[in-house]
Amino acid sequence: MKKLSWLFLLFLSYVSAFTQISGEAFEFNFEGYKMHGVLNQPENKSPKGMVLIVHGSGQTNAVAQNWYNKVRAKINESGYATYMWDKRGCGKSEGSFDYNQSVQNSAQEVIAAIKALKAAKIPGSESIGLWGISRAGWINPLVINAYKGIKFWISVSGVDDKENFGYLLNQNLRINGHPQDHIDLLVEEWTRGNEIAFHGGSYESYLEATTNLRKNPFLLRFNNNNEGSEAGYYQWQEQFMTQGWDSVTRLPMYIEDFEKALLGVDCPVLALFGEKDMNVDWRKTKALYERTLGTSTDLSIQSFPNTNHNLFLCKTGGFYEIQDENLGWNRSQEFLDAMGEWLDKLD
Repeated sequence: MKKLSWLFLLFLSYVSAFTQISGEAFEFNFEGYKMHGVLNQPENKSPKGMVLIVHGSGQTNAVAQNWYNKVRAKINESGYATYMWDKRGCGKSEGSFDYNQSVQNSAQEVIAAIKALKAAKIPGSESIGLWGISRAGWINPLVINAYKGIKFWISVSGVDDKENFGYLLNQNLRINGHPQDHIDLLVEEWTRGNEIAFHGGSYESYLEATTNLRKNPFLLRFNNNNEGSEAGYYQWQEQFMTQGWDSVTRLPMYIEDFEKALLGVDCPVLALFGEKDMNVDWRKTKALYERTLGTSTDLSIQSFPNTNHNLFLCKTGGFYEIQDENLGWNRSQEFLDAMGEWLDKLD
């Protein structure tokens, strides 16, 4: 999920820095900036290939905080190297972080990483696969279409063709005990606010349309009590108006004709979902994958009960559940094993 606006910041990659795995630094250049990442190789054997870890939305400090440690360790156990890097302006990567980086530009960043790894002849880089979570579900199909020869794609909590913050808002307000009529009011205000912004409406019109939404405790917490500024609104609006818009659902689209992009995927795909994903409507994505990838390539789909958007074990899947209820940051072992078993079968 891409950050839709200055008002609705969503960071979808939780930190999981428990079991440390050692790695080797590797940097590449993208648009004049040095991007800093970490390589992990399987122990005591030459890698069968390499898996690039493509992040979801929001800022990263993935290398220093050892993100996706168990995921990378499982991939290494299956005989593949991994490479993960921090976004621009995050960790030791140069430049300034851009919440509004397009998914198309993110795809070019992934391709730059692939080319650098191959040019340096890093072990495993002769056979590249992609792993990606959430927003990466838009990025990785673009990479596969543009850079021929990607060997496989592991899609985790993938997205459908439209912005899905309305789903996140609806589900989390429900979990927080709001009555459905009030939820419907707030979701409609969110939708109307987007509509106004996309069609060039004024900041004053936007404020008038989102009166209740902007005062909602969940949204205030979500945005660190920051309602945004007039300048921020117009900066977001300028970028927002360059995107696609579906007039039927009244939702933004980050990739127009996304189904065509999925039909262009020509490598095996493993799609994994948490059944208590309250960030992305995983059932819609599953159906989308079945009618596209399911007809054009080798598609495997698995879902896991009692797991959230990041495939951590959970009770409700709410956005703040792990933090508020002091739950463990425990990734589903079934999820990890499913990746390992699928990778083993690729041999």
